[in-house]
Amino acid sequence: MISHDVIIVGAGLTRMRAALEAKKEGVDVSIVTKTYPIRAHSVEAQGGIAASLARVEENSWEDHMFDTVKGADYLADQDVAEILARKAPEAILELENVGTLFSRKEDGKLNQRAFGGHSNKRAVMASDKTGHAIEHTLFEQVMKSEVNIYDEWHVTRLIAEDGVCKGIMAYDMRNGEIKVMKGKSTIFCTGGYGKVYGVTSNDLQNNGDGIALAFRAGMPLEDMEFVQFHPTGLYPRGTLITEGARGEGGHLINDDGERFAKKYAPEMMELAPRDILARAIQTEIQEGRGIDGKDHVHLDLTHIEEEKIKERLPLIRELTMDSAGVDPIEEPIPVRPTAHYSMGGIHVNTNCSTPLDGFFAAGECSCVSVHGANRLGTNSLLECVVFGRRVGREAANYASDNSMPSLSSNEYLEKERDKILHLMEGEGKEKVEELRKELQETMRDNVYIFRSREGLKEALDKIIKIRERFKEVTISDESKVFNTAYTNALELENLIDVAWNITRNALEREESRGSHYRTDYEERDDENWLKHSLSYLQNGEISLEYEDVTITKYEPKKREY
Repeated sequence: MISHDVIIVGAGLTRMRAALEAKKEGVDVSIVTKTYPIRAHSVEAQGGIAASLARVEENSWEDHMFDTVKGADYLADQDVAEILARKAPEAILELENVGTLFSRKEDGKLNQRAFGGHSNKRAVMASDKTGHAIEHTLFEQVMKSEVNIYDEWHVTRLIAEDGVCKGIMAYDMRNGEIKVMKGKSTIFCTGGYGKVYGVTSNDLQNNGDGIALAFRAGMPLEDMEFVQFHPTGLYPRGTLITEGARGEGGHLINDDGERFAKKYAPEMMELAPRDILARAIQTEIQEGRGIDGKDHVHLDLTHIEEEKIKERLPLIRELTMDSAGVDPIEEPIPVRPTAHYSMGGIHVNTNCSTPLDGFFAAGECSCVSVHGANRLGTNSLLECVVFGRRVGREAANYASDNSMPSLSSNEYLEKERDKILHLMEGEGKEKVEELRKELQETMRDNVYIFRSREGLKEALDKIIKIRERFKEVTISDESKVFNTAYTNALELENLIDVAWNITRNALEREESRGSHYRTDYEERDDENWLKHSLSYLQNGEISLEYEDVTITKYEPKKREY
């Protein structure tokens, strides 16, 4: 059996920052990832990483914290928002010192652009390839540190016994074997679940794997009803068009030629938070003002200088030309909302610890509740590096203070082999592709930007039936090596449990807050719903509990932009 002091599951930016910090503490660190590390979804982050740097006049960490709390519709825990904002400048300095090539102004200082919901220019950027730049830089450092990397391993189980996390099980795709890895500490940095909606800015691997595995291991999930829809996904695929395009001066235009954001956010217009603009675009479409009556509007950059677009938005220009045949220098980009980010996830405290001893989580798969009901753009990359560092240190310290747990792998190996045989040799008639499509259509139809009791109830009933029908899924591929039919089935199982949690929680929350908008409860209700939801798997059902929001500096007020 393989064993390491600290096991980190995930491919992206959070797990690399965690690995570097844990390694610095002198423990044996391993990374387990189902894809090659630099192909992680973190490289898709385009617009920037937030920090209140001293070079911007009248910008402070307090301003950053307040913008984060207000943007979160006051559901963010304010002690955590303070950690994020305070640590941001230090995080930027660390990234720069290890070689991240950020964009600079003519005077040599870091350039920063405007971003939605921020009261100052805070987005430190590498043109429109910020995630790519940071990911590659930290990967160089990980390779230099000689961390153990197990890539193309698909984790299938979180092993928990007697209130202690003892490791993981994984399918080694290259060798076709199921393996057990034992560890003193295990960290999940497994990202989000955009594929639950089909039309998404996320890549193919974002199926909520870590969230679902933790849920099935008995961990509570927090605030799962809050899903962010980015306002500007490239029509029709949903590929991300960075908020930086609006930060550089892009306008949203409807079929009447109207710059319509003014109706929904009179002051900030196109730089309002994402939940507000996603609803604005969807409203324009539903009321018949989509371009040529279709379900998209225009993002117009044609008034911006050609050289500015080439310098600051080169990836966006390349993407729209290749994918939509549109050169943004000459014509507007067709956009519509796209599933983008999960504010909810595995319940953790400020040190990224879960209720299970030895189990930690950070990044998008977790909910430390720094984003509340709606995340501000550029705060996600910041969360990755700030809390990646934090979780790496905490997990390493835990490993140093505890001995390697005892673990018998035979029982777990037998369960996994039985599951594989059932998928390959079962007589069920259900197919992965058909169930996934049905699940995605259900979520898109009823658990989308606008929600209602009737629609959520219908969706919940369908998801419960899909969950039952999954037991009859069979796959035709019986090969051992790189069996993508098997991994697709595992990912569908995870998506189903994620969808189940989102929908059940959304049905219970009878208010509108941030990204969760109920047409039958259109106002925010602080008296009854200023609280986090916690969902547990108990006896095959979801059990819900609630926890107070931590308020330290800012009492809830009406959000106006």
